[in-house]
Amino acid sequence: MRRLALAVAVAIGLATAVPAAAAPPAAPAAVQAAAVTPIQIYGAWHCSNDACTWAAARTVAEFDSQNHWLIDRGDGRPSVNVVVLSFVNPLRLLNQTTDAGNVNGVPRGMTSEIVNYFTSRGIRVMLSIGGITYTDDWDAALSANATLLGQRAAAVATQFGVGIEIDYEQNTNPNLAGLQNFINAYRAVHPYNAVGTDPTARLTIDVAAGDRWLIDINRKATADWLRTDTPVLDYANAMVPARQPSASTAQANWQEHIDGKPQYSPPVLPLAPAKFTGGFYVAVGGKAIPECNNYANSLQKATAPYVQSVSPNGAGTSGGMLGFMFWAAEKPSTRGIGTAPPNTCEGGMGVGATSLNIPIPMPALRQS
Repeated sequence: MRRLALAVAVAIGLATAVPAAAAPPAAPAAVQAAAVTPIQIYGAWHCSNDACTWAAARTVAEFDSQNHWLIDRGDGRPSVNVVVLSFVNPLRLLNQTTDAGNVNGVPRGMTSEIVNYFTSRGIRVMLSIGGITYTDDWDAALSANATLLGQRAAAVATQFGVGIEIDYEQNTNPNLAGLQNFINAYRAVHPYNAVGTDPTARLTIDVAAGDRWLIDINRKATADWLRTDTPVLDYANAMVPARQPSASTAQANWQEHIDGKPQYSPPVLPLAPAKFTGGFYVAVGGKAIPECNNYANSLQKATAPYVQSVSPNGAGTSGGMLGFMFWAAEKPSTRGIGTAPPNTCEGGMGVGATSLNIPIPMPALRQS
């Protein structure tokens, strides 16, 4: 049943973050007038070969045969500077479950060898806890012992030398007190590290494409965890909506984060552009898309001027978002072509990494 639920969820986008309300207005043209800021993050969520369960250990040779484009855009340089292995089940992590697909709560496919496959090439690695399929398990784990869950996430970060992404997609009455305890416990072990030299200190959160879904989580994160004066989390990822957006829709969604929602009660505060990334699909359905194989016609190219120049509007002092994240490498769905050969993405993300001059390894991130 769990696998069936996962397959269904992935088919519509495991990182779904689409609001139910009407489409937002177009982003103001004025935001494109600021100076161009270098993109710092250009990465991919990674689902292994089994639709995001990572349930089976793989040899490095076999993994490379399906994912070589990530570490080699065609000239020996990686196509990305961060990979987020998705997903760890929070309840199994809390319970330290060992079964056919997990060892002490970590999926069997998330091994030190796979982490090293990326980090040895200068690519940062993170583990994502959650995903929409595991929303109820986030609720259960936070209710059972949020502090212990944070400690165990910190221990996994130490074990593998990775960062942690919070993907808690509870749209109705999320357990914000529990999530605060999780973050406090994690930060007690791995304090915030502004210069980015400690990979285990990288702690991020996923929010919706815009401000109209996951509202409570977004409101709390923007107000308390993503501030530029007292940062707690490193940054947020504005996730993909239910389907690939147009360039204008993507920019309008991201502008919602920058502007906030003062009309909400309580309001959603503005988010500094330097505190989030924007998401696109790199693999969806049964045919290749430009984000994977044709950078010249891709959304990352079309929206790069906005991402590199959008001005703050109430939070932060520097223009430009942190960059792009892509959903998702290899086999994000039980259906669709994914990004394994012959559908690899050197022509899209690889060319994008060159065209956008993506720094590898990832530099210290802008803080304001």
